[in-house]
Amino acid sequence: MSLVAHGGSNTQPAPAPPITNNGFWPDIEPGTFRERHRIDTTVTPGRVEHALGIAMRDINRQLADFQARQWEADITAADAIPAEPWQIPGHTTELYQQAVFSEAHARILESYRNYSATRDGDERGEIKDEAAEDYRRDARWAVSEIIGEPHTTVELI
Repeated sequence: MSLVAHGGSNTQPAPAPPITNNGFWPDIEPGTFRERHRIDTTVTPGRVEHALGIAMRDINRQLADFQARQWEADITAADAIPAEPWQIPGHTTELYQQAVFSEAHARILESYRNYSATRDGDERGEIKDEAAEDYRRDARWAVSEIIGEPHTTVELI
């Protein structure tokens, strides 16, 4: 990972602006994503923003019915959803962020998969595929928890 600017100084890149969401769900902060998921600067800001934008739209689609029910109950923002007694404030928005971040991380892993024809490259690619599936599972679980469904993953063989 190189943080060296063209002038030769060690400077952090300027923080990326938030990605604007639909008004109900929170905007997405690329810098927070990079920090929490340890995405280094070898992944360009454009790729991070693209992956986060696609992930955000995908998670929003999965939660469209949930969001509509909240609107019907006069709840116009995710952070205004009443918490269950066992939840801490911000529970729903934190789960939403986890879903978006996990889906984006899976997309980044897949886009940086090593397509080398060597056996070593194939093994690295398989490891990235497995990690991407783990992140997708985390995204599914976060969505399930938001909508109040159990974390069940069934795989047919």
